Amino acid sequence: MKFGLLLELQHPRPWQEGGELKLFQEGLEQVELADQLGYHYAWEVEHHFLEEYSHSSAPEVFLAAASQRTKQIRLGTGITLMPPQFNHPARVAERIATLDLVSSGRVEFGTGESSSRSELEGYGVPLEEKRAMWLECTEQVANMLAMDPYPGFEGRYFSMPARNVVPKVVQRPHPPLWMACSNREAIRTAARLGIGALTFVQVAPSAAKEWIDEYYSIICSDECVPIGHAVNAKVVLSVPLSLGPDEETARANGLDGRLFFQRAMAHYYVDGLHKPGRTDLWSEFMRSRDALAANATSGGPSGIGTPEQARELMRIYAEAGADHILFMAQMGKTRHEQSCQSLQTFAAEVMPEFLEGEEQRERERAERLAPYIEAALARKQWMPTPDDDEIPTFPAYKREVAAAGQARSGQLEPDSWQEGLRDAMERAGISGDASRQAD
Repeated sequence: MKFGLLLELQHPRPWQEGGELKLFQEGLEQVELADQLGYHYAWEVEHHFLEEYSHSSAPEVFLAAASQRTKQIRLGTGITLMPPQFNHPARVAERIATLDLVSSGRVEFGTGESSSRSELEGYGVPLEEKRAMWLECTEQVANMLAMDPYPGFEGRYFSMPARNVVPKVVQRPHPPLWMACSNREAIRTAARLGIGALTFVQVAPSAAKEWIDEYYSIICSDECVPIGHAVNAKVVLSVPLSLGPDEETARANGLDGRLFFQRAMAHYYVDGLHKPGRTDLWSEFMRSRDALAANATSGGPSGIGTPEQARELMRIYAEAGADHILFMAQMGKTRHEQSCQSLQTFAAEVMPEFLEGEEQRERERAERLAPYIEAALARKQWMPTPDDDEIPTFPAYKREVAAAGQARSGQLEPDSWQEGLRDAMERAGISGDASRQAD
């Protein structure tokens, strides 16, 4: 398996002056440390209006900063919200390509739709249409990244004319595509579309193998029809991380963070009653903290415990067929120093066992999947690339103004379009320097 970290940038109340500045700088330091320690991925979320739970609304900006502090670690948008009210598809393509360039080809393109009322209604996204929006926009962003030019699109949720979307990505045809998955049906959807499954909820060790086996059975079946121009067949599992010399110390350092993470998620996605700018999630959590902690299991395989407990959990997930594990080390009020220490401990004491022979396993896995991926791509209905004579030509605005001026003056065949433009500009009361610029 390979390993990475997932950053939500949680910022529980009470808020202090300079708190968000400290939060973002510490997040960047954690990514830089992970790169130095040999972690493979850093994923940064996109959320809006989710006070305390996540203050990360512009992941591509954060990841661009991280790209300049790192050398090897791959940088994932975990995820980019795809309904066009959040992000116009062309802007998504432009930002992903730019991030791929400034990172020298290290981008992982995670996609999703959100399921929080705070975000969806905040941007005017209809709950019942968000999945259809995600499907339409994700497919078209992949086309924009891969095609030259993009031939244009008339869709249900957005339309645009033919344009060549620039800049172009380093990774061709586009960076690996992923989908945020919070339940088993979403994992099935990711497999049917030939994209990686990013599970941002902890999958029980007892269920992991069944879920992963089903994902790959779909990838290797006629159900898989890629939404992008390449297949990215991988499953990522997420695990809270807080390691210590003994379980008691690890739980003291990280359990509250994990419990707050879960409670804050439930607040926004399940049962919360929220007043913007006034609800205090941390205080609400602390009132129920003891009851939540009493229900938190201990003594078994876990990312919150000793290195040996973490090793036991990783072995279960490895045997289940997980491709990557993402660690949530920055949770609640877990101290930055403790998050860094946990990453260091795992890298030194646990990770080497799972990296041994990884390159060989990757090659063998790619060889096994190759015929199924080839068949899946053959089933895809590709957007046609236009011939040169099919690409529409359009005039600049001033040229069009000039043509209109020529028509009004009866000049059907002027000596030059510049002459017509000067005439039109003079009729519009534009003269002097602006008129001379027409030449």
